[in-house]
Amino acid sequence: MTNNPFEHIAEPLDPDAPDRRFYNLTKLEDPRYERLPFSIRVLLESAVRNCDEFLVKSSDVESILDWKTTQSRSVEVPFRPARVILQDFTGVPAVVDFAAMRDAVMKLGGDPERINPVCPADLVIDHSIQVDFNRKTDSLQKNQDLEFDRNKERFQFLKWGSKAFRNMRIIPPGSGIVHQVNLEYLARVVFDQDGLYYPDSLVGTDSHTTMIDGLGVLGWGVGGIEAEAVMLGQPISMVLPEVVGYKLYGTPDKFITSTDIVLTVTKHLRQVGVVGQFVEFFGPGVAQLSIADRATIANMCPEYGATAAFFPVDDVSIQYLEQTGRDPEKLAYIVKYLKAVGMYRDYNSVTQDPDFTREFELDLTSVVPCCSGPKRPQDRIAVSDMKTDFESCLGAKQGFKGFQVSTERHSAAVPFHYNDTEYTLSHGSVVIAAITSCTNTSNPSVMLGAGLLAKRAIEHGLSVKPYIKTSLSPGSGVVTYYLKESGVMDYLFKLGFEVVGYGCMTCIGNSGPLPEPVVEAITQGDLVAAGILSGNRNFEGRVHPNTRANYLASPPLVIAYAIAGTVRIDFETEPIAVNAEGKEIFLRDIWPTREEIQAVEREFVIPSMFKEVYEKIESVNERWNALDAPSDKLYTWDPASTYIKSPPFFDGLTRELQPPRSIEGAYVLLNFSDSVTTDHISPAGNIARNSPAARYLTGRGLTPRDFNSYGSRRGNDAVMARGTFANIRLFNKFLNKQAPRTLYLPTDETMDVYDAAERYQQAGHALLILAGKEYGSGSSRDWAAKGPFLLGVKAVLAESYERIHRSNLVGMGVIPLEYLQGDTADSLGLTGRERYDVLIPETLTPRMLVHVKLDTGKTFQVRMRYDTDVELTYFHHGGILNYMIRKMSEN
Repeated sequence: MTNNPFEHIAEPLDPDAPDRRFYNLTKLEDPRYERLPFSIRVLLESAVRNCDEFLVKSSDVESILDWKTTQSRSVEVPFRPARVILQDFTGVPAVVDFAAMRDAVMKLGGDPERINPVCPADLVIDHSIQVDFNRKTDSLQKNQDLEFDRNKERFQFLKWGSKAFRNMRIIPPGSGIVHQVNLEYLARVVFDQDGLYYPDSLVGTDSHTTMIDGLGVLGWGVGGIEAEAVMLGQPISMVLPEVVGYKLYGTPDKFITSTDIVLTVTKHLRQVGVVGQFVEFFGPGVAQLSIADRATIANMCPEYGATAAFFPVDDVSIQYLEQTGRDPEKLAYIVKYLKAVGMYRDYNSVTQDPDFTREFELDLTSVVPCCSGPKRPQDRIAVSDMKTDFESCLGAKQGFKGFQVSTERHSAAVPFHYNDTEYTLSHGSVVIAAITSCTNTSNPSVMLGAGLLAKRAIEHGLSVKPYIKTSLSPGSGVVTYYLKESGVMDYLFKLGFEVVGYGCMTCIGNSGPLPEPVVEAITQGDLVAAGILSGNRNFEGRVHPNTRANYLASPPLVIAYAIAGTVRIDFETEPIAVNAEGKEIFLRDIWPTREEIQAVEREFVIPSMFKEVYEKIESVNERWNALDAPSDKLYTWDPASTYIKSPPFFDGLTRELQPPRSIEGAYVLLNFSDSVTTDHISPAGNIARNSPAARYLTGRGLTPRDFNSYGSRRGNDAVMARGTFANIRLFNKFLNKQAPRTLYLPTDETMDVYDAAERYQQAGHALLILAGKEYGSGSSRDWAAKGPFLLGVKAVLAESYERIHRSNLVGMGVIPLEYLQGDTADSLGLTGRERYDVLIPETLTPRMLVHVKLDTGKTFQVRMRYDTDVELTYFHHGGILNYMIRKMSEN
C-alpha cells in the first residue's frame, strides 16, 4: 500500500471507523472522471487501488482517465477483478490444470503450494445434471441420484480441490445455476476486505457471467485459461473498450415479457455491431425494469457479442438486495460508498449521463412478443410471424435460416404409437419444451407468468401431449419456493412441467433422451422437429441431435407452444387447442398481464425465502457431505480413471524459453465458412457410439450406458481431444456437408477429425484451420482451444474471432491469424488443399503483419492477433500456463 502513488486519496468511509478506508476517486479532482461511463469508473478504481508501478502503473490510470481519447487507439490496460467464478464444466479442467501445475512447478524445483488461488474463487456445480426422468413425481430425486452416480469421481476430485487450495469455495450440486446463485447470493456489489471498500467485479469461465452486470457488478466471461491466471494473481491485460450507450425509454405493453425485450435488444445490438465493446444502459426506461429484467438482458450479452452489458447500481438494485435477504448493515455501506465515489445512478437524471462512444436507443412500447431461432439467438421473430417464418425456413437453402426441405415434403407426416395411443409428427412438431437456464429462471415475473398461464390452461381443459419432453429446471431453490407458495406449481406439474433438477440442463445440451418412438418417427420422415426453451443458446446440435429447429422463448411461450404441439401456428388467428367440450381456446384467453404477475410477485417473492434457501446452500446436499476426498496437497492421479487425467500440456517444459519458430508445410485440418461456434469445436453433449471418444472409452472397458457426457469428462484430455470437432452439425467445406469428419489430404481419405489429426501428427506435419467470420462465437469453452492444441493445430486463419475464443487460443499457444481487410479465402483463391508456411520473425510487436507462403508459390500477408505485449509474452512462453509455471518456479 505504501508504494501506491495514489495513497493520498485513500480515506475513511466513516469517521468513526478510521481503519476502514476507500480510494476516493473524486479526490483526483479530474473533470474527466465525471464524464467517464460508469463501467469504466470500475476499471479506473481497480487501477488506482492496485497501482504498484509494476503490474499496474500510474500511466495506466492516466490512460483510463483519458478514456474518451484512448478508447479508439487500442490502448492496453491491466484489470484486477475482485473475484473469479467457475461452473463445474469449466471448473474441473481448471482444478485439473492447477493440480498439474503443482506437479510441474515441483519438477522445476519450485514450491508447488505457490500454485494457489490468490483471488477469491467460487465454483458452482451446476452443469452435470441431465433430464433423464420427467413427468414423474420423483423426477428431481432420480435425476439428482443419477447425477451423483455418474459424476462421483469428478465430485470427489472437486472436493479434494476445495481442501487442497486456499481461497476456493465450492457450492455443491443441486443448489442452482451458477449465474443465478451469483445474482441471488454470491454478489457483494461492494467488497469490504482487508480494511478496504471497493467495487465488486469478476471474471468467470462461462460466457454468461455477464448476467451479474444487471446488478451493477462489472463482470464478463473469459477463457478458463485466462481465469486461472487471474486466480493466481495476474491482472487481465485488456484493450480499453469502446462503450456503447443504449438508451431505454417508454413503457412496454401489458402483455410483453422481459424475454421479449431481451430478444429485441439482442437482435438490434447484433445488427449495429458491439463485438468486443462494453454496452452501458441508461435512460428512464431502465428505472422501470426490475433487476431480474436487467439481468435477463445482461445474460444475453454474448449473443449480441459485447464484452459486458452494464446497468449501474440505483435504488432498484438496493431494493433487490433487500428482497434477496442481504444484510441491512452491508446495504448501508454499499450505498454510502457508491455515492461517495460517484458510482450510484439515477436513471431519470440526464445530468448524470456520461460520454459514450456511440449511442443507440429502444422505445419499449415498440416491443412485441417474440422468439428467436431456429438456429441462432440473434434471429428474432415476432410470435405473429412464427408460422410463416418456419415454413419459409423449411424450403430455404441450408443455413442459419434454412433446412433445404423439398417443397413436396413440407406437409410430410409420420404416425407413431406412444403409450398405446397413435400420434402424428410433422415438420415443426414440438418434441422438447423446457423452462430452463439462468436467462429466465432468475426472473420471477416470467416464471410466475408461466405458472399463471399453466393455471388458466388447466382451468380451460388444456393439456400437453405426453410424448413431448417437458421439463422445469429452476436456477435456484427460491424459484420452487415461490412457485409453490403462490399456488401455481401444481398446475405446472399437471402440464408436465415438474422440477427435474437445479442446474443448467436443456440449454447446455443435457436434455436427456427422447422417447424411442419419437426418435424413430423423426428419423423415418427426416423431419425438422422443434425444441422450444427459455434458454440463451440454440445453436445447431446443442439442444438435442433430433431437434433441428430450436427456438428461444419466454417461459409462458414455452408452455404455449407445448400445448399447441407445433411452432406452425399463428396464435392471433388460430386456437392454441380445442378442449374436451370442443371449445376453441386462444392464447389470449389464458395469457396473464404484467400487472397480474407483478401483484403475485409482490405477495410471494419475499426475503425470508432467499435467506432460508441460501443459509444452508453449502451443507444441504447430504451425498456431497458424505463424499470422501483425499487431503494431500499434490493430487494422486489414478491411471485407470476415465474422468480425471493429468494433462500433457506441460510435458517437456523447461525453465529456458525457446525462440519463436515459423510454421512450415502445414496441412489444413478443416476448412470452414462463417460463424463456427465453440459448440461446433468443443466436445459437448452426449458421446456418440460411433465416435473416436466412444472407441477410446470402449477400449477402457466401458459400455455406452457408462459414457456419460463430454461435459462430465472435461477433466480427461484423451476423451476431450477425441471429441474436438465431433459435432454432427460441423460443416466442413472439404466435404460440403454436415459431418464430424474431414479429408486426410495426403491420401484424400475421409475420416473422423481426430483420426486424421492423429495421422498427421504421426507423420510430423503441422496443422492449420481456415475459417470465415466470427470464428469461435458462443460459450467460452477452454476446450475449444485446448482440443485443437492437442490435435496439433498450430494456427487458425480466420476473417474475425469472437473475443473469448481468440483469448483462449492465445492462452494455449495456438496462433490466431486474421486476413487483412477485404481478404478472404475465396478472394485469395485458397482451397485448403495447399500447404502453408507462416513466417514468424524473431522480433514481434502487437497486431503485426506476417507473411504466409503456399506450396503453390503464392504469398500474402495476414495479421497476428496478439493484441498486447502481455499476449506476446504468453506466446514466447508457449501459453499462459507455461508462463505462470516458470514464474512460480523462480526462487
